[in-house]
Amino acid sequence: MNAIERQKIILQIISEQGAVTVAELCERFGVSDMTIRRDLSTLERASLLRRIHGGAVSARGRSYEPPVLTRVHEAPEAKRAIGKLAATLVHEGDSIALDIGTTTLELARNLTRLQDITVLTNSLPIANLLTDQPGIRLMLCGGIVRPGERSLIGPVAEYTFSQFYVDKAFIGIGGVDLEAGLTEYNTDDAEVKRTMIRNAQRCILLSDSRKFGLKTFASVAPLSVVDDIVTDDGLKPEFREALEREGIVVHIAHVTHHSP
Repeated sequence: MNAIERQKIILQIISEQGAVTVAELCERFGVSDMTIRRDLSTLERASLLRRIHGGAVSARGRSYEPPVLTRVHEAPEAKRAIGKLAATLVHEGDSIALDIGTTTLELARNLTRLQDITVLTNSLPIANLLTDQPGIRLMLCGGIVRPGERSLIGPVAEYTFSQFYVDKAFIGIGGVDLEAGLTEYNTDDAEVKRTMIRNAQRCILLSDSRKFGLKTFASVAPLSVVDDIVTDDGLKPEFREALEREGIVVHIAHVTHHSP
């Protein structure tokens, strides 16, 4: 396979996944990391992708948010593993805030076994999932519905979260950067997340490893607000070490990959 054919496939992978690592591409094509880095540099010069530490992401602008119906098919095994592990951090009697997102939705799927927990959320899919669970007191924040995303935003949502003090807030995020901290695609979502974090005794970030090193449009908060991060075993060791130096507890979910 020549460089042009390889680069076409790289662009297809990034279009489908949103991001890719050098290691993944080396394994896929059976070539050296130097060859892959040359391919990525060529594609970046053509404005077809954007290089990040250890890989590349789509060249779409930082405010472009992939639709939820697309994101639900991205890294599904990792999200399921993260959701299952994150659920072990919820205990009977807890009050929790559940943010929007496909990974927090996986956490919600694992809460149905618990009794006597209170869930406050701005996610319509999560609310729909937990509506009839007898052990869960469900509270929906209200607000303006974002079509497609099915999240609740705006002053009503922010005000509701400001009126309750929860034990734990489980936050989804667009990107995690060591300098920029937590960032999001949409400013309205970022505002709601800030309120949610501010009123939680413990902030727990749920993010698959592809989002580390990614910086999206709107600042949410510095890394110092995060107490725990639940991610998958694709997280690079140097990133984990940097997070732990910040005093963040990093929980690694081991992913079982199923063959197609």
